[in-house]
Amino acid sequence: MVLMVRMSAEERRESVIRAATTEFARGGYHGTSTEAIARRVGVSQPYLFRLFPGKKAIFLAAAERCVEDTIRMFADAAEGLEGEEALHAMGDVYRKVVSEQPERLMMQMQMYVAVAAAEQEGDHEFGEAVRAGWMRLWDTVHLPLGADVNETTTFMAYGMLINCLVAMGFPPEHRVWAGMGPSGRSEERS
Repeated sequence: MVLMVRMSAEERRESVIRAATTEFARGGYHGTSTEAIARRVGVSQPYLFRLFPGKKAIFLAAAERCVEDTIRMFADAAEGLEGEEALHAMGDVYRKVVSEQPERLMMQMQMYVAVAAAEQEGDHEFGEAVRAGWMRLWDTVHLPLGADVNETTTFMAYGMLINCLVAMGFPPEHRVWAGMGPSGRSEERS
């Protein structure tokens, strides 16, 4: 006999956010149906819309989770560290996570594409939400790096390079990685 455990609405929302992250990471905002998300969670579309008012709200919840997870990851890695030690700890954990959890990386990439597409359509809500999250991410990195704008900019720029290289499938031994140290920074700067 299989015993079914009833989930609370909050637990079901969490299931939807996880499923949506996976689906949106694969198909993007426009290429992902709410039906696919509902099917992955094991609920009906009407139930899905009782938890979230629409597809945009589901996407924004998944985007928010992606950013918050990244913020928490950087904060945990840099805890008690400053400067170069914080930089290396955050770089190391980021490179590991985007390599081992490709759905997190792809969700990030889909967020940027969704913002650009929405802004072209005159919808600024996506951009406002994603930019606000990105600024929280910036601040999380900025303080352990000594509140140095140049260090923070360089760290974020290398992070975006890592995003692109991993998303395009360049293996770690490929020559495009040659200038990157273990923490994702240029060998010359480390």
